[in-house]
Amino acid sequence: MYTKSAPFYDVIYSSKNYEREAHIVHRIIWEHRRSTGKVLLDVGCGTGGHLIFLREHYTVKGLDINPDLLKIALQRCPEGEFFEADMVDFTLGYRVDAIICLFSAIGYVKTVPRLRQAIQTMRRHLKPGGVMIVEPWLTPDTWRPGLPHARFVDEPELKIARLTVSEQEGRISRNDFHYLIATPQGVSHFVERHELGLFTHDEYMTALQDAGLEIIYDPDGLIGRGLYIGLLPL
Repeated sequence: MYTKSAPFYDVIYSSKNYEREAHIVHRIIWEHRRSTGKVLLDVGCGTGGHLIFLREHYTVKGLDINPDLLKIALQRCPEGEFFEADMVDFTLGYRVDAIICLFSAIGYVKTVPRLRQAIQTMRRHLKPGGVMIVEPWLTPDTWRPGLPHARFVDEPELKIARLTVSEQEGRISRNDFHYLIATPQGVSHFVERHELGLFTHDEYMTALQDAGLEIIYDPDGLIGRGLYIGLLPL
């Protein structure tokens, strides 16, 4: 994912309020954590949009499967430590006090078995008394195939139109994003496919509970998609 669009990721999502979301995440962690450290791991960190604000409170780590996004994250947050790995199966060799997986990155695991494995993998990296926060992707009931979507960037020397029509195959949501990009060097076009699993609320809850976490569910979350807050008992 984002294999072609990585250089444009931040400008495409420039309207996303990372600072506000990071403030909410920090408040949740501070309210519920019982471990004594301040090490935070962002799983599916992308370009580090949340970490540049969370670094004020934590020693930050980031993990993502896309090396191009990680390069940008390291430039933006040079004091952080970043790892190229799949969230389903990674080993860092230590535990942290807080793990976040935001902006629906968890959907990229695609299947329920991989969802369960990803939650188990993250839980193994969480200290007793630590907090895990997972922001889900859309559910089977809220995904609407057949809808056109558009996002635009209009800057003096950069114009971007990203267009797609939502699709669905079984429990997989699919967007073939068509990018039309204009710069002083000319106009280019490419297509990038994104597939995310459509998991139910019960499937998220079961995956977290089976990992030994106590769950608090916020139905609104950061952007209206909900938020799962998992607490690992001392």
